[in-house]
Amino acid sequence: MAKNLKLTIEYDGTDFAGWQVQPAERTVQGEIEKVLTTILGEKMELAGSGRTDSGVHAFGQVANFILEKEVDLPKLLHSLNSMLPKDIVIRELAEVPGDFHARYSAISRIYSYRIHLGRTALNHRHVWESPYDLGLDELKWCAEVIRGEHDFTSFCVAKSQKDDCSCEVMDADWKKVGRELLFHIEADRFLHTMVRSLVGTMVEVGRGFLPKEEFREMLKLEDRQKSGPTAPAKGLCLVAVKY
Repeated sequence: MAKNLKLTIEYDGTDFAGWQVQPAERTVQGEIEKVLTTILGEKMELAGSGRTDSGVHAFGQVANFILEKEVDLPKLLHSLNSMLPKDIVIRELAEVPGDFHARYSAISRIYSYRIHLGRTALNHRHVWESPYDLGLDELKWCAEVIRGEHDFTSFCVAKSQKDDCSCEVMDADWKKVGRELLFHIEADRFLHTMVRSLVGTMVEVGRGFLPKEEFREMLKLEDRQKSGPTAPAKGLCLVAVKY
């Protein structure tokens, strides 16, 4: 009897061309499917909760696949982690109901973004290193502004003008831990480059380059040309997907 299996995946996105399979590119989905196919002896295809871009990391990416044969799940999990490259770890493997879909069953997704004030040798692959001090109060103000339901056209790369760019942000906040500024955001959906565009523009406010009220106006303008720069991919991490 067919089983629907759910993977919870952690990866360092530095050396990947993103999550989704691409011809002649090293991708997270591609590496996992290749190992699953080797172990199970038949071609396996994953459905992911969403795409992460090149250089973006994940602690709680979720994917699922259908398996027709009987398997020992703990043994399969061990085999996967033994054969996968060191920058991918399967944190959990579990059977889920047949109608579960990693993308379409999701209620919300949680991302974090890390900024390190100054240089860091140990964490440089996972943070945006800022040579400037940033105003925490200003960053927190920006986070409060984006809570709720808004059209985020100003903070995304839309495929066409007909795309629906409305998202509901359930939670957004900044905090400082040591030399790091940490941004946390949960929403029902995210648009392409949305978090990085928000962070890049918030940093302009935190540096004093952009007045706070102009940031608020950007949400209303619905014009990507009006927002600030896009933050580097390496500071972004998909923390969890809620179902």
